[in-house]
Amino acid sequence: MSEGAVIAPDTPENRELRENVHPSDWVNPQPGGCYNLVVIGAGTAGLVCAAGAAGLGARVALVERHLMGGDCLNYGCVPSKGLIRAARALFDARNGARFGIRGGAEIGFDFGAAMERMRRLRSSLSRHDSARRFRDELGVDVFIGEARFVARDRVTVGGQELLFKKAAICTGGRAAAPPIPGLAEVGYLTNETVFSLTELPPRLAVIGAGPIGCELAQTFSRFGSRVTLIETAPRIMGREDRDAAEVLQNVLMRGGLDLLTGTTVLAVERRGSDKVLRLERDGTEIEVVADAILVGAGRAPNVEGLGLEAAGVVYGPGGVVISDTLQTSNPRIYAAGDCCFPFKFTHTADALARILIANALFMGRQKASSLVVPWCTYTDPEIAHVGLYERDARERGIPVSTLTVPLTEVDRAVLDGDTEGFARVHLRTGSDRIIGATIVARHAGEMINEFSLAITSGLGLGAIARTIHPYPTQAEAIKKLADTHNRTRLTPFLKRVLGAWLRWQRSGSCYAIKRGEKP
Repeated sequence: MSEGAVIAPDTPENRELRENVHPSDWVNPQPGGCYNLVVIGAGTAGLVCAAGAAGLGARVALVERHLMGGDCLNYGCVPSKGLIRAARALFDARNGARFGIRGGAEIGFDFGAAMERMRRLRSSLSRHDSARRFRDELGVDVFIGEARFVARDRVTVGGQELLFKKAAICTGGRAAAPPIPGLAEVGYLTNETVFSLTELPPRLAVIGAGPIGCELAQTFSRFGSRVTLIETAPRIMGREDRDAAEVLQNVLMRGGLDLLTGTTVLAVERRGSDKVLRLERDGTEIEVVADAILVGAGRAPNVEGLGLEAAGVVYGPGGVVISDTLQTSNPRIYAAGDCCFPFKFTHTADALARILIANALFMGRQKASSLVVPWCTYTDPEIAHVGLYERDARERGIPVSTLTVPLTEVDRAVLDGDTEGFARVHLRTGSDRIIGATIVARHAGEMINEFSLAITSGLGLGAIARTIHPYPTQAEAIKKLADTHNRTRLTPFLKRVLGAWLRWQRSGSCYAIKRGEKP
């Protein structure tokens, strides 16, 4: 019987969440015979593997040691987007003067109410990932406990042995903290603990200006924390185009966030109730004093304690080693998600799980390298990208032409007051083939899908040009990119030819009219 799991704080919403994703009264089933698929880990990849395989008629066992739903439901996408939405609502209300809204900075905010809303929505969504749903509705044998391989074709959990034809390692990853002296002793938050806060930290230091760090830094800054964002690299969001990162950086700084790039954290110490970060920047030591420290830098794969050696599964610092078809060094065992893949997103875990089902159970040869992977950082504005960056294309020897449309040229963005950002597409020079795209806009994550579909389906920018887009929408920026490309095809020679044709048409028509004939 499971002993349950502690989810802080102890509230009705979190108790409901716990009973869905780690029931206190859960009794593991009795395994029988050989499973078509044993899935270890009930995050996004594991849940999709289990549900998909069971829906196709496979006998499936799903093992989870902690919380079903994994990071996405419990510590990642779901709670973070709930808070991001609250922060955006507060920001819009306090900055509504240009729309005729009065009140401004005097509008109040209840951090506890925002957190309660997040917990309530998270618990309601947790029913989809619940142990009882997978058992009762989907026909999956759900085991709660530690899974450990004891042979190349079996695992144990809770003293029971599960024999499998195929297995899927979907154990995900966890937040990793940099080796900063004193950090562990002083204490810090990660995405796995920050959503348990009950009070808003007056001063918050955020280490790492990647997607997680930037999202949460902006959110807590808008809530009213004095936020210092610390990044070792010379700029934030180092993976993205420089001007895309600069748009976000300017927005963050105008919002009152203190940004320290090119800065190294030397050590952390406690002075009374304060947490003091000793930093080095441009050869000078400085200090930042905070009430809480949030680490948003780095992830580590969950591969410890699985007995992978007994199963003959090779792994390393980057996680489980897999082939392009997701097979491990043991041909019976596959892996998907954050435990093995460099793109650590919920949507890639989902996509990989679908490949795993086809390859492991139905002798498929689908490849992870064929995936077109978009991603989005949910700051305000959002930064979304798919395909190659221009620098990547040039490094691969691909000739590239880049087109950019600023949102100041998009009517709906102007009307919405959302003009900070742009839409950009990279084309193979001399063609309309799309090899990459970046969008910086408030709803960039929604807009990037058109480019993702085009790349996946082999559609060129010409197909987008021929597609009618509703007016006015911010997605019209994508249509404007396509129109811009069409104008580049009008070479001086072609323009002369077309001009001559039109002059000939005019002259013939006018001559006929002068003679009294029908043109």
